[in-house]
Amino acid sequence: MRHAVVAGAGLAGLVAAERLTAAGLRVTLLEASPKAGGRCRSYRDDRLGRVIDNGNHLILSANRAVLGWADRIGGAGALKTRPAAFPFLDLASGARWTVRPGRGPLGALMPGARPPGVGAGALARDVARLLTARRGATVAGALGAGGPAWAAFWDPMTRAVLNEDPEAGDAGLLRAALLRSFARGAGACRPVLAPGGLGAALVEPALAVLAAQGCLPQLRQPVRTLHGAERVTAVETRDGRIDLAPGDVVVLALPPQHLAPLLPDLALPGPGRSIVNAHFLVPGHGLPPILAVLGGAAQWLFARGDVVSVTVSAAERSPLGEAGRAESLDLLWPEVAAAVAAHGGRVPEAMPAARLLRERAATFDQSPVGAARRAGPRTARPNLFLAGDHTATGLPATLEGAVLSGERAARAALAA
Repeated sequence: MRHAVVAGAGLAGLVAAERLTAAGLRVTLLEASPKAGGRCRSYRDDRLGRVIDNGNHLILSANRAVLGWADRIGGAGALKTRPAAFPFLDLASGARWTVRPGRGPLGALMPGARPPGVGAGALARDVARLLTARRGATVAGALGAGGPAWAAFWDPMTRAVLNEDPEAGDAGLLRAALLRSFARGAGACRPVLAPGGLGAALVEPALAVLAAQGCLPQLRQPVRTLHGAERVTAVETRDGRIDLAPGDVVVLALPPQHLAPLLPDLALPGPGRSIVNAHFLVPGHGLPPILAVLGGAAQWLFARGDVVSVTVSAAERSPLGEAGRAESLDLLWPEVAAAVAAHGGRVPEAMPAARLLRERAATFDQSPVGAARRAGPRTARPNLFLAGDHTATGLPATLEGAVLSGERAARAALAA
């Protein structure tokens, strides 16, 4: 029986491992951290007394790879699809509006799909500039900073999709994401939420499927070294050496900063910016499941049960900067309280129980320089393959890209 070693039990690694076990290979799944799931795992937080996700991720109905994965492993029942409606709140002015894309390719230009004061002509010109942006252009370079849709759409969209500010984010990556979603109208951009957490939909069912095939992740087992020049002959882990026979394969589903020491001659994108997620226990908050926030440090609020979670992408380039936990919570809580008050919810007299998580290098570098350094699934060694959203999927660092990368790496490994 052929043997596959998959290093990394995040979403890309889980997908690759499941595909390989389904094809009849014996799979050894290694994970350096104490838990599988990578950036989309869920856990029970003692401070809040609730299950939270370690990172907030927005799945859209256009994300066929992610939804297909959830269906394949039996996790689709943990996902709920909502109408294509995205509420906004401007903290500075108090203005509220909802973006509702219309049907079909022109749905994003319909009146209900545009921020207040943004005409169809202005938005169409921006879209045309993005579609025709040259390779290597930033979002700001392609669109020109400013304009009626800049603060209310392009700036927050770039930060959310690319984990970068528009002056640094790659225009091609933003274009790829929008062409798959908002450019296709309402049918492609319905939010798909996980009321019980992303782990219940995308990770825990996968671990159960793998366990049924005899594949249990070996936790706290980072890969130290790859042996062999022309092909990988052995994988060195913390606890020892895994020898490989002819026909055996290795899939490295690791972020660039962990991959670089193992493959020093391979061009890889550098680490991207931090993402801060703050979780507040706010019963009776009255907020919609998703709320875009302008005019402050908070960018998106995700409400699940009585927990309100805040996401700040490219945190170093936000008002949070490098602020510590207490300072960050002190800055974010008044904005959450203002959002709760604006929606008629109950605002606690003092900051409630809260948890702040700062994920450093949460994505790969999604500037034009980083985007140009993405590698494909194959390497110079014919039995070594790469997975992860940093590989050349054509998409930004998203759950969709992670699933696609795992599928592609598995297909390449099976064909080796």
